[in-house]
Amino acid sequence: MNRNDLRRVDMNLLVIFEALMFEKNLTRVAEKLFMGQPAVSAALGRLRDLFDDPLLLRNGRGMEPTARALAILKELQPAMDVISGAVSRAKEFDPTTSCDVFRIGLSDDAEFGLFPPLLTQLREEAPGIVVVVRRANYLLMPALLASGEISVGVSYTTDLPANAKRKTLRDIPCKVLRGDKRPGPLTLDEYCERPHAMVSFSGDLSGNIDLDLAKIGRCRRVVLGVPQFSGLRALLAGTEMIATVPDYAACALVEGCALRAEDPPFPIEAAQLSMAWSGVHDNDPAERWLRARISQFMSLPLAIPS
Repeated sequence: MNRNDLRRVDMNLLVIFEALMFEKNLTRVAEKLFMGQPAVSAALGRLRDLFDDPLLLRNGRGMEPTARALAILKELQPAMDVISGAVSRAKEFDPTTSCDVFRIGLSDDAEFGLFPPLLTQLREEAPGIVVVVRRANYLLMPALLASGEISVGVSYTTDLPANAKRKTLRDIPCKVLRGDKRPGPLTLDEYCERPHAMVSFSGDLSGNIDLDLAKIGRCRRVVLGVPQFSGLRALLAGTEMIATVPDYAACALVEGCALRAEDPPFPIEAAQLSMAWSGVHDNDPAERWLRARISQFMSLPLAIPS
């Protein structure tokens, strides 16, 4: 195909093709691209004609890409990244008039403890934008960035896609949350004897806190696992249960209620909260504005009531 022939290729089809390769589901692609499912089905038919290949084949209840489809994706994705970046850099960004949709991935602790003041600032500077938040963590972040479902994410991170970039926002010191009325801070023995609540997206009942306890030959007793931080306020109030949480989550949880936060009675190795984004958006003026605000408002020091 020469460049004149490219005039008959609909770029929208290539965007749909990329989404189909990642989602492997017509309904999810329709939702992601704000299309009707019949339109996605029709686009798949046109793509099959364009590439002379079935592209997606039924496999039980799901669909799987053909070998030819995966080879096309490998060649096509870098080119689409370059085109997307070139178009983005050509645009000026004015937050006061923008109606852009920003898709952000946030871990639950970042969403609960750090997102509200950021959102207030975004809405103040750019009242016409739309912000879509997706739940992310170190397990989900790579796939969300690679598929384009988010352009930027904030979480503890480990492995990321090859074209992703990362910036450390802050350390994650921990605080112990308690809802009892006993005076004085907890001793190490009291900390280990108390029942513990743990926020766990995956349902695991052990984490880095347990590794730090093991270093000093101690352990704790987790009796409750919940998927998000917001529930701890009601669950801990007036009970013997305690929870060890990031300091910024503790700051939000103790506000206006009977919970209090104190330093743990043993050393905890602080993890790092990072911002990660797709390299294709690195020079996009709108995304650079968003990342600057994230960096500004999610790095601020905290004053936590005790």
